[in-house]
Amino acid sequence: MRTGWRPEGAPRRRRRGLRIPMMGAVAAATAGVIAATTVAVSPVSGGSGGGADSGGGDGRTVPGNVLLVAASNAEKAAANGRYWHTESVLGQVYAVGKSAADHYKVDVRQRRVVWVAPDGSTKFALVDLGGRPLTAEDERKWRQAGSPSQMEVPNPEGREPGVVFMKSSGAADRPSLRTLEPGAEYFGMSAKQVAALPTDPRALEKALLKLKGHWRAYSSDTRQEPIGALRGEERTRALSEVAATLLSTAPTPPRVRAAAFRMLAALPGVKAEGTAADPLGRTGAVISLPLETTVPLGIYTAPKQLGTYRRQWIVDAVRGRLLAVRDLVVTPPSGSRRLPAGDDGKSRVLTAEDMPDRFHRPGELAAYEVFEVAEWTGTPPR
Repeated sequence: MRTGWRPEGAPRRRRRGLRIPMMGAVAAATAGVIAATTVAVSPVSGGSGGGADSGGGDGRTVPGNVLLVAASNAEKAAANGRYWHTESVLGQVYAVGKSAADHYKVDVRQRRVVWVAPDGSTKFALVDLGGRPLTAEDERKWRQAGSPSQMEVPNPEGREPGVVFMKSSGAADRPSLRTLEPGAEYFGMSAKQVAALPTDPRALEKALLKLKGHWRAYSSDTRQEPIGALRGEERTRALSEVAATLLSTAPTPPRVRAAAFRMLAALPGVKAEGTAADPLGRTGAVISLPLETTVPLGIYTAPKQLGTYRRQWIVDAVRGRLLAVRDLVVTPPSGSRRLPAGDDGKSRVLTAEDMPDRFHRPGELAAYEVFEVAEWTGTPPR
């Protein structure tokens, strides 16, 4: 959600209408076409956790236990049906106002619906769900401001502000599906290539290490490189991005999903942090990833990084499902950074004032994606 990753050649959307840049887990199904715009759902309740013991012996949760239980249950899931159907809600939290003292937060959201046919062809829809004040206090300030139906917000895509709307587009119940022809939609892999991935976690990791892309958080290098060229936390970061896609929006067979959970359990720095509820109220185990930042994979978004973030997964181990991915602010945006020249050839500078979460405090929700539906079905797209 805060990566803005897109496959090579994918069209880039200006964020004037403010739609969410998808997370990797999140930059998943038909990533390029359905990618980026700025949206958001209701706040994720809970925090880093409630301390549910997963077998650490000393009261601490053990990520391997949670993820291995999830793997076993994911492996048992039925894969009956010709079509892969997912529905997810992407969200981003915007600070509206001129100062930290008088601002209020608006949660803007978008629904993404995807159907993948047996031949790999894809139908998809993006539906703007509008925004809402994030908390009761934010609603009080919004009403005090006259309950505006639309408002200007910072726009890291350029100097002109963006606009968010508090009402949905009106197509939430019956979205109009568009067709995307078969291609390399999942981090360079097609649906058929995803289905053919290894079911052994070590073999799966070895296969994913060959995926090429702009994986580094900070880089001015335009060349793509395989994940295997990375080391330490950068490798864990890239592998977790792909794993999240395999566990959410990609048409991944049950045994490959199980391998993805097991692979993640063995990655260094991954840890469990109790339980939390996702924006739909579903409770799961919190898995934190050792990332310095979750904003930019690649040269397009890397120069825009002015803060640091912490990524967490919320996992339903009993059902073997990834429920949500969320990004929390660690260091609020500050300072400035020069950007490449725009189409007009003029130099540009990104400042903290351009960032949607410029007034967020450490630990507050910045963005997320919730995976509401992920199923194999015999029902064709509708």
